[in-house]
Amino acid sequence: MSGIKKIFSSRSDTNGIFFMRMQSILGFKPKEISHYEKAFTHRSLGLKKEDGNPLNYERLEFLGDAMLGAVIAAHLFEAVQGGNEGYLTKMRSKVVSRKHLNELGSELNLLRYVKANIPKENFGVNIHGNLFEALIGAIYLDRGYTYCKKFIYKRVIEPYVDIEKLEGRIISYKSVLIEWCQKEKKTFKFDTYEDTGKDTVKHFAVRLYIDGKIVAKARATSKKKAEEIASKRSFYAFQRQIENK
Repeated sequence: MSGIKKIFSSRSDTNGIFFMRMQSILGFKPKEISHYEKAFTHRSLGLKKEDGNPLNYERLEFLGDAMLGAVIAAHLFEAVQGGNEGYLTKMRSKVVSRKHLNELGSELNLLRYVKANIPKENFGVNIHGNLFEALIGAIYLDRGYTYCKKFIYKRVIEPYVDIEKLEGRIISYKSVLIEWCQKEKKTFKFDTYEDTGKDTVKHFAVRLYIDGKIVAKARATSKKKAEEIASKRSFYAFQRQIENK
């Protein structure tokens, strides 16, 4: 029995539990369950295929990302006839943003199927989106483009792709704020520094200056997160001015 079969034997070979759960999530029967087993195999297990190549979900994640982007692009192309390239690109980015993919993976509780050599609580939030993409990659290998498209429409487009709502959704408050400052000839500065304090996990703090004045402060586990939180707080402070421009 191969390594991956041993790992998932309790779910896929015994009583078909894993198979039935996948069928429930997908809305159709898998043909080759091993594709889905691979979609939940973490690199920490150190498994390798017979040819010596790594056996985990990362390549499926790459494939799923491409398939998701293609299906969403095709849908937007048909749905928004007057949208130019820049508009369509921005709209697609909102649908496939890392935050949204993490939400989709979390809603399906995909993390419970992962086999790894590290505690699940140690995974970062992006694991949810990574698994969602890997699942799409598995669907493509198992059932082809038609079923892949069917799944994406069911789980992404039909419940979440509302053109009017997407137009108003902000992906990066930092980008919006910087663009506004540049248009209005305002100076801005992110003063970011390490601020771990008594926390066991490293934290960063940031002060956001606009025209030399502190307009927001924030603290998070990464510089990027801290700056985004500060930018969001500043956006709401200046929302009326920003949206009127």
